[in-house]
Amino acid sequence: MSSLSSLTLTQMKAGLERGDFTSRDLVQAALDEVARLDPSLHAFLHVDGDRALAQAAKADQLPITNHPLHGLPIAVKDVLTVETMPCTAGSRILEGFVPPYTATSVKKLQQAGAIVIGKTNTDEFAMGSSTENSAYGRTMNPWDTARVPGGSSGGSAAAVAARLVPAALGTDTGGSVRQPASFCGITGLKTTYGRVSRYGLIAFGSSLDTVGVLAQTAEDAALILSVMAGRDPLDATSADDAVVGRVAQRIETNGDLRGLRVGVPKEYFIGGIQPEVQEKTRQAIEQMKSLGAEIVEVSLPHTEYALPVYYILAPAEASANLARFDGVRYGPRSDANAMWDVFFKTRGEKFGEEVTRRIMIGTYALSAGYYDAYYGQAQKVRTLIARDFEAAFASVDVIAAPTTPSTAFVAGAHADDPLAMYLEDVFTLPANLAGIPGISFPVGFDSQGLPIGMQLLGPRFREDAILRAAHAYQQATDWHTKSPKI
Repeated sequence: MSSLSSLTLTQMKAGLERGDFTSRDLVQAALDEVARLDPSLHAFLHVDGDRALAQAAKADQLPITNHPLHGLPIAVKDVLTVETMPCTAGSRILEGFVPPYTATSVKKLQQAGAIVIGKTNTDEFAMGSSTENSAYGRTMNPWDTARVPGGSSGGSAAAVAARLVPAALGTDTGGSVRQPASFCGITGLKTTYGRVSRYGLIAFGSSLDTVGVLAQTAEDAALILSVMAGRDPLDATSADDAVVGRVAQRIETNGDLRGLRVGVPKEYFIGGIQPEVQEKTRQAIEQMKSLGAEIVEVSLPHTEYALPVYYILAPAEASANLARFDGVRYGPRSDANAMWDVFFKTRGEKFGEEVTRRIMIGTYALSAGYYDAYYGQAQKVRTLIARDFEAAFASVDVIAAPTTPSTAFVAGAHADDPLAMYLEDVFTLPANLAGIPGISFPVGFDSQGLPIGMQLLGPRFREDAILRAAHAYQQATDWHTKSPKI
């Protein structure tokens, strides 16, 4: 591993400011690591090395002042558009599509000086928990290439874990940032719904989708968030309450957790969890207590309904969002004589099995005669889940829980059992239904040497609270510094 590639985003930023190396050095080191390791990981779907090096050379001629991400290499999940780069969403139905615009979240990072070196692999249209559903082949977990990296942001997680890039953007609709962060032993931040613009994000579930960050540390995630958060006139759901500067400042000035009340929900410590996951999570909570936090048991009584509610609402929204992919406006088109036959044939041939399954589930839930019984009821229960969190946050500042019920599973283990795959997200789904932020970070390893992650959940728009707590934990431990030997 290149010594430059092993640096965190914050360390790279500091080194550039001191003149220890150049942006071109950092980008070249990233590209060298991609060339060396990605053939065995398949984290990237597209790499634009020439353009990245040209941008780095230009950055080295400009002053660093007022550019918080000046010259730093990053990667972007292939469901976020980047002008001049292909955007497939991991699907054959968008093969060859090059968008004429850049997602607002990415553009803000570029305007702050970041250099996008490529697009990372994803489950097709972000529908999956293992990155095995990509039409372009699965991504491998750097800790054990026989295992999955999680999903759907598995490409971004694997790229950061393998130190190909210091940070990458992902998206979290039901856990797709936090779950792969846990499986790959890195930090993954899910933002509050509305905190970051969704413009340029290929929609899966419009009331659930969030743009998030995968990085080595909470400090790095805070730096990225402080740049891309805020109101966007191109996204009516984006919030005015930005955190520009404020999150990073709080991260730097708090080294302990005195005064922080941490809630521990009994509903997240249930039978069926891998014992080592529960053990390491409880040890991490005790570590937070030793840093001054007060530990309080809380209850989130409607948690058990999160999984069925999510798998009614998310497919319903997906069935509507994916109706636009018909072979007429985007990507390849299957040959047929009649217009409707073109639609049916293109969608039938180009959509993968999991996407097809969710479209059909969603269409059924929205159909006449079933809308009130399924979709309508699910929306009501979603409200109850959100109220559970509101009640809990009336007495605590953050909530601590396992990110996943187990460590990374072997590829293909759930190939014939969609429900088993869905259960991998059982602890991450509630935060998306409630629209609250969450962060997953490593807290140890199991007996097979696989990373274990714990998540902290916070009230809406309180990313600063969970980032502060995660940063304090990482200052006192070294789990986040561990990297796989590939």
